[in-house]
Amino acid sequence: MSQERPLLATMPATGHRDFRTEHLDADLVIVGGGLAGSCAAVTAARAGIRVVLVQDRPVLGGNASSEVRLWALGATAHMFNNNRWSREGGVLDEILVENTFRNPEGNAVIFDTVLLEKVVSEPNITLLLNTAASAVENDGGDIRSVTAFCSQNSTRYELTAPLFCDASGDGVLGFLAGAAYRMGAESREEFGELFAPEESYGGLLGQSIYFYSKDVGRPVAFTPPEYALTDITKIPRWRSFDTKVQGCRLWWIEYGGRLDTVHDTEAIKWELWKVVYGVWNHLKNSGRFPEAETLTLEWVGLIPGKRESRRFEGLYMLRQQDLVEQRSHDDAVGSGGWSIDLHPADGVFSEHAGSSHLHARGVYQVPYRCLVSRDVGNLFLAGRIISVTHVAFASTRVMATCAQLGQAVGMAAALCTRDALRPADVAEPKRMRELQRELLRAGQHIPGHRLDDPDDLVRDATLSASSSFALSSLPGDGPAAPLDTSLAQLLPVPAGPIPRIGLTVDVAAPTTLRVELRTGNRPDDYTPDVVLGSREFPLDAGTGRRIELDLDVTIDEPRYVFVALMANDDVSVRTSLTRVTGLVSVRHSGTQEADPAVGRPRVEFWLPERRPGGHNLAVTANPPLRAWDAENLRHGHARPTAQPNAWAAAPGDPAPAATLRWASPRTIERVELGFDTDFDHALETVLWAHPENAMPFCVRHYRVKAGGAVVAERTANHQTRDTLTFDPPLETDELTVEVVAGHGDVAAAVFEVRCYGGRA
Repeated sequence: MSQERPLLATMPATGHRDFRTEHLDADLVIVGGGLAGSCAAVTAARAGIRVVLVQDRPVLGGNASSEVRLWALGATAHMFNNNRWSREGGVLDEILVENTFRNPEGNAVIFDTVLLEKVVSEPNITLLLNTAASAVENDGGDIRSVTAFCSQNSTRYELTAPLFCDASGDGVLGFLAGAAYRMGAESREEFGELFAPEESYGGLLGQSIYFYSKDVGRPVAFTPPEYALTDITKIPRWRSFDTKVQGCRLWWIEYGGRLDTVHDTEAIKWELWKVVYGVWNHLKNSGRFPEAETLTLEWVGLIPGKRESRRFEGLYMLRQQDLVEQRSHDDAVGSGGWSIDLHPADGVFSEHAGSSHLHARGVYQVPYRCLVSRDVGNLFLAGRIISVTHVAFASTRVMATCAQLGQAVGMAAALCTRDALRPADVAEPKRMRELQRELLRAGQHIPGHRLDDPDDLVRDATLSASSSFALSSLPGDGPAAPLDTSLAQLLPVPAGPIPRIGLTVDVAAPTTLRVELRTGNRPDDYTPDVVLGSREFPLDAGTGRRIELDLDVTIDEPRYVFVALMANDDVSVRTSLTRVTGLVSVRHSGTQEADPAVGRPRVEFWLPERRPGGHNLAVTANPPLRAWDAENLRHGHARPTAQPNAWAAAPGDPAPAATLRWASPRTIERVELGFDTDFDHALETVLWAHPENAMPFCVRHYRVKAGGAVVAERTANHQTRDTLTFDPPLETDELTVEVVAGHGDVAAAVFEVRCYGGRA
């Protein structure tokens, strides 16, 4: 039994006292527990190395936590861009999918628990919450140790490791270690960035504090604190405030870009509190909002959500041209896709709009060299502090992008530990190919890269399936979609002649409908501004009018094409309730016009509609499109790119299954499966409610058979990836994956099956 403490403990007087000190040794010390640091820690721990994760707040998540409550987003950008199927993969995907499953309402407190569980479930992670790094001991050009202090247990920690990662947001570790960094915007001339801001706009993004209100069903009075802003008209956009907009939708309650966003954070916080309580006083007491009578102020952020402070110099500095031109990098380890999103330094008090955007055509690569300090030899960079210019930072700063790059750091640290490497060594081509392969195995998406895995036994298997989906006809059982704006169906076509495409329309009055066949500049480019052909269809009034697009167009390689019905107020097109992996319809929502003066390209935006809307068009194809066969299971892409890249069973298949056969028995120790959790769906963490807690495309119940016998079964899967381990290993020349049920009325689909082991 444990010894009970006495009711009263008396301590002898001493001269000098110091805090209790604990010494912890690890393979990797990470300072900063936002999404970047958390994903780096989980990735490294799973790869077998010992990690200490130091977080100066009581919860993980940084700006995504319940302390700040900003949504975590990245390349999908609420689906407000042309970045189809671009949601980040790997550990972050696990977190986002799990949060949506448990927390479709977007409760920030529940998200805290999801993230904490993910980290503390890893035995190789030692998590120190409420612990701030305060000193660094250097050894030549390296960091030797970090001192950190926890205010909650009055303990000083001395942390030693061969490798360190700064994911602290403000770059505390890099700063203390003497790493080169920058604050503020570079000039246009330094990197040739035309979007670099002028002095009048300001060179730093500010910080924000959000608030939530609640209707209690009875009148509630509000007396503002004395420090509240009294003159709401000091905010140029004060008329934009109303009782319906709250939370992080008020991201433009921003301040501090003219100050030192590291050392002036407390002053910035007080100014933001003044604004928030002044805004609430305006809503409650101005008399302009009678509906506010029963509202109470439920929550106000206690710390500001930071956007920008230090950016550290790495082996390469990403810039505007890399993003806009979607340049290729041999050491790409992740992707970004948020717009270049600059904010005026004066924030809420600025006469400028709250943000200024420059959208690229699609996602861009982020090179590994941006994640390694150029002058502190054992320091990785993760999160918003990575090596980018101010302009590029305006895109890479968003949390899902930071988290994905944190995963790259965690995997690189594991390789360094295993082979006694320095972070810069991993940039060498052979090592980089290994890092990229390990990231792809773990679910990371690297644009332009597919998994070519020499250890995967599926490479030399024969693949077959009980059936495969072929798009010959999608039934017209959905609602008619008006062509008040142009509407298009994405179709995956093979190399060769384009098939004859048929559609059914309803016509209110005699008119002429223009239909265009479009595509992007590359097979995986979803900005459809390349017109391959078009046809005008004269139509009489009536329902069920049949049109067929038969163009003499040949495609040189497999890609998506857009069958675009151009806007016509007299026409509606029939849609289908059938949903299939890799099929989506999109609407033209607007156009970013080119502005050569700032390097802004012309981009037409064709966006999907969130479920339960957003139906496919009721199309026919002759000959049928056969892009969903079993060979896709070893294609190396675990999401749609230029094609669906999935095996999908035919509708009505009573027992959908895919089978792998080998010429001789194989020893299988592990099977990796990849399912479709709809990478086109932005799984925002807070505020945005989701219509379903599990993606309808995802396999819920499946069995794995070896030689006809069931060797594994999952009945409640909702995750993208599942790993089956076998002890003792299987010895078989045949493996079958049977899909029993999904989460929606969607054709059974699997992206990948990988097997590891050896010959029997």
